[in-house]
Amino acid sequence: MSFNEKEKDRSSILENRRQSDGFVVTEERDVKPAGIRGWYEHPTTQVIMLGFVCFMGPGLFNALNGGQLCKDVLNILVMTLICQGLGAGGQVDATTSANGNTALYSTFAFTAFFAGSINNYLGPRLTLLLGSAGYSLYIGSYLATNIHKNAGWFIIFAGAILGVCAGLLWTAQGSLMLAYPTEQNKGLYISIFWAIFNLGAVVGAAVALGQNIHSEANAVQNGTYIGFLVLTLIGVLIPMMMADPRKMYRTDGTKVTAPRNPSWKKEIYSLYLALVTDPAILLLFPLFFASNYFYTWQFNDYNGAIFNIRTRALNSFCYWTAQIFGSAIMGRVLDLSFLPRRTRAFLGWGVLFVMVFVVHGWAYHYQKGYTRQSVASRTFHKIDFKDKGYVAYVWLYIFCAFLDSMWQTTAYWMMGAMSNDPAKLAIFTGFYKSIQSAGGAGAWRADAVGLPYMNIFASTWALLVAGLVFALPMLYTRVKNTTQAEDEVIARIGEDESEVAEDVKP
Repeated sequence: MSFNEKEKDRSSILENRRQSDGFVVTEERDVKPAGIRGWYEHPTTQVIMLGFVCFMGPGLFNALNGGQLCKDVLNILVMTLICQGLGAGGQVDATTSANGNTALYSTFAFTAFFAGSINNYLGPRLTLLLGSAGYSLYIGSYLATNIHKNAGWFIIFAGAILGVCAGLLWTAQGSLMLAYPTEQNKGLYISIFWAIFNLGAVVGAAVALGQNIHSEANAVQNGTYIGFLVLTLIGVLIPMMMADPRKMYRTDGTKVTAPRNPSWKKEIYSLYLALVTDPAILLLFPLFFASNYFYTWQFNDYNGAIFNIRTRALNSFCYWTAQIFGSAIMGRVLDLSFLPRRTRAFLGWGVLFVMVFVVHGWAYHYQKGYTRQSVASRTFHKIDFKDKGYVAYVWLYIFCAFLDSMWQTTAYWMMGAMSNDPAKLAIFTGFYKSIQSAGGAGAWRADAVGLPYMNIFASTWALLVAGLVFALPMLYTRVKNTTQAEDEVIARIGEDESEVAEDVKP
């Protein structure tokens, strides 16, 4: 018996077992709850609640980390709410912030790789709760550093803890966001989540702008951090109020897969099995790697380098607002009902390809005009929003936001096109966040050690193009117009490798 025949038999056996045990019910149609319960357990309601979990955590985090002066700011994927509005976390010591980002991304990358298994064992609600708790600690570290100037080590420590928490949060989030919609409206649900999530950054950036609009200094008020800290603590409570995924039905009446809690051994084994049964996911790893890499140049080496504090806050407000529209546009493109799913996949790829070259061709025009050394000079003029020519600079930043939201939306959509099973999607999302954070950690570290701005910019452009090139054969060979049953087979629950091997012996 050939290897392919064995794998086919293996998949058939696992599928039959899971169906007999009641695990795979994605095609089962039942009576959905009505009234208030029906509204509460509606997929749209749950995705909105999921969006507010990230609104209160990563969203506010983005606002704080993306607008301030120097170079650092963590990224957006792992906490994406507070930190991005003020760049370098609002702190003038960009090196400490960059090192904190490096610690965050490093632990994020490690944890996220295994977070799919953790999510499938603990359940998504508990995983979300644990994941959201780290944002409060991280924001508190910036407040402590604002009060005690020698507490920079706390930012690095909190960043490492946050990386662990963020890996859990984003894996659970991606699994639910991609499992609740039907195949026809995954782009819509991604854009709904992305809009709410980024509203956190918009609100955070607006608050920071209001507090700093009359200040041209490079420090953030303590009140900014305290306000964000309170909001993130509220966000920790939301996962406890979300519906049990085992009770969820999609809008077409199909029941969401709700596997039992497996053993740790079987969940870890599922990581290997996901790669063996669906190796096409490997072709998306370069695209994943690039998806957080570009934040370093955007936040630190552009917004944080050449603008003063109040202008950085304004830029961040525009950036996160533009994210909402970029995701909505891309979600609409990827859900065009008159086009087959395979056609939409290539259309989305083409939009990203054009945007990469438009944004970076434009950005190169500005980047060649300044260096790390010139920015450090006392004679360097930090751009203010009242300066002549500012409008063109902020529009570039807005287009950077369009590219970011379109890239993330498409990455999620590609994974959603490969499966509808929450357990498999949790593993894929974990891979996504792990590889993504590894790229972010490398970029932040490069910035912390003083790599020239142009080098970081050029590597960003090259990695984005490479990610698209590697993704193209995956779209061609793997994306189908509808997900097949064999695409859902992951032996992770109630299965033992030795038992399966015994059943498929030639």
